[in-house]
Amino acid sequence: MKPLLMVIDMQNDFISMALGTPKAQSIVPAAAAKIRSWDGPVIYTRDTHGENYMDSAEGKKLPVPHCIKGTSGWELDPQIQSCVSHEDLIFDKPTFGSVKLANAVAHMAEDKEISSITLIGLCTDICVISNALLLKAYLPEMPISVDASCCAGVTPESHENALNAMKMCQIDII
Repeated sequence: MKPLLMVIDMQNDFISMALGTPKAQSIVPAAAAKIRSWDGPVIYTRDTHGENYMDSAEGKKLPVPHCIKGTSGWELDPQIQSCVSHEDLIFDKPTFGSVKLANAVAHMAEDKEISSITLIGLCTDICVISNALLLKAYLPEMPISVDASCCAGVTPESHENALNAMKMCQIDII
């Protein structure tokens, strides 16, 4: 059994394009270093929308087209992409939390492939927290942690709020 690293939505649109922030840009080197030094399986997620994004429920609340499949904004940041190996899994997810991803990780846990889960990525206050809580619901006895130094939120305040909320739900913040 090995620890699992989940790299959430480290895509160009969240780092340097449509919804990018200086804080998101600043965590990329640390995230890439963590991935390169990880001794265990790595799963990546990509926020994935279609051309009809603006007609979706998310598009109505966040009217900024982003992560449209096949665009450069949808692609993983080049520093992160350079870390992807042929053994790694990539999940395209159409919403914040991915049930498909949680099911796959639950099967890995059943098969005794993983001993713990660590999440890194973007945005702490949307997709990181959504997937962390989903995994906690699927695997309540699995040690789950979030490396705050490799995450960024929409704002510094919402990042801290998300970390505190996860901590209250027994997710370790490192």
